[in-house]
Amino acid sequence: MQAGQNDGIDRAVARAGRYRWGIVGLLFMATCINYVDRQMIGVLKPTLSKDLRWTETDFANVIFFFQFAYAIGYIGFGRIVDVIGARMGYAVAFVIWQIAHMAHGGAYSVTQFAMARFGLGLGESGNFPAGIKAVTEWFPAKERAFAIGVFNAGANVGAIITPMAVPLLTVAYGWRMAFVVTGVVSLVWLALWLIFYRSPRDHKKLSSGELAWIEQDPADPVKPIAWKRLVTKRETWAYALGKFCIDPIWWFFLFWLPGYLGDRYDLDLLSFGPPLVAIYLLSDLGSVAGGWLSSRLIARGRTVNFARKTTMLVCAFAVLPVLFAQSIDNLWVAVLVIGIATAAHQAFSANLYTLPSDLFPRAAVGSVVGIGGTVGAIGGMMMAKYAGYVLDGIGSYAPLFFVAGSAYFVALLAVHLLSPRLARVDAP
Repeated sequence: MQAGQNDGIDRAVARAGRYRWGIVGLLFMATCINYVDRQMIGVLKPTLSKDLRWTETDFANVIFFFQFAYAIGYIGFGRIVDVIGARMGYAVAFVIWQIAHMAHGGAYSVTQFAMARFGLGLGESGNFPAGIKAVTEWFPAKERAFAIGVFNAGANVGAIITPMAVPLLTVAYGWRMAFVVTGVVSLVWLALWLIFYRSPRDHKKLSSGELAWIEQDPADPVKPIAWKRLVTKRETWAYALGKFCIDPIWWFFLFWLPGYLGDRYDLDLLSFGPPLVAIYLLSDLGSVAGGWLSSRLIARGRTVNFARKTTMLVCAFAVLPVLFAQSIDNLWVAVLVIGIATAAHQAFSANLYTLPSDLFPRAAVGSVVGIGGTVGAIGGMMMAKYAGYVLDGIGSYAPLFFVAGSAYFVALLAVHLLSPRLARVDAP
């Protein structure tokens, strides 16, 4: 009876307000913009390679500098958002990445493109540390995986919008103006963020009932925790090594998939849009489903450890068929296999992203996310170099799909070995 009463109280408090989901909506929009800006170079790869006479290695080097900056910026912004908060930390990151994004329109060489991508990577690295920090402030632990899954789905919507809109902009105005136009339009989000985002206790539109729902978890320290203490924790490396394994796979899909579809199935700038849209629609479903599944398991009484790891194991198995993607002759069968793999990635990622808030005090979340993002970006740098070497050397994507198909089991193994119970870390 007591359990039933508690469930009734939970539902009543939850109904007291839904403003927190508006915050998720803002995070969703920013992540969507983030991925439009990020993926444009992948969609435009055939055009840029022809116009600027790039080799696969040239393209890989441009991606390398994006990820190098992303590695630096991720750990920096992780700390910044812990110190100055999600509101201003996000705004600073957004301004940097929009300036760099529009600067692509003035690039004429590999070096200039690499400089613009470096600036973009530096700014975009603030997206997830600030977003996860905001979710940690606005949601109790039981809702965080689902909330992260929802805002992370913006990545897939951005990846859907890009192949639909950018080819049309490019055909109409040229690829240079495509960068400028998308950058200017995106500035609307910055105004909305600064107007509507505050911490829950400072927000005048938040009801007392919803504030109580948000703050239902035990209070933890608010003082930032030093990096030198965080890097000694096994749980930090459980998250970071998971990111090292899976982030490069997402980068591979994002940056090389348009070129792969073009080469393998003889598609051009306008015709590879529908296959990419289908793949990222599936990814969107995966992002939300992964957060929903683990949250549902927790709601049914399963431990966080069981819920997160079971969901990630299911995802790892779902990725496996991508091992054979290179040998599939039918375009739409390949789209289905790759789409399921990207959906599984997003579901896996939504659960991995919750680990810092599952394991650490709120004051450490941004820093741990930053450390993990940096380690993941280092993996992405390695993947970029490997992809350029493989494609220029043997001209086959098969070795890249092999890495993609196996990485999630390695990631889950690393998480489990370093944090067998996902036990919460006491403040250092």
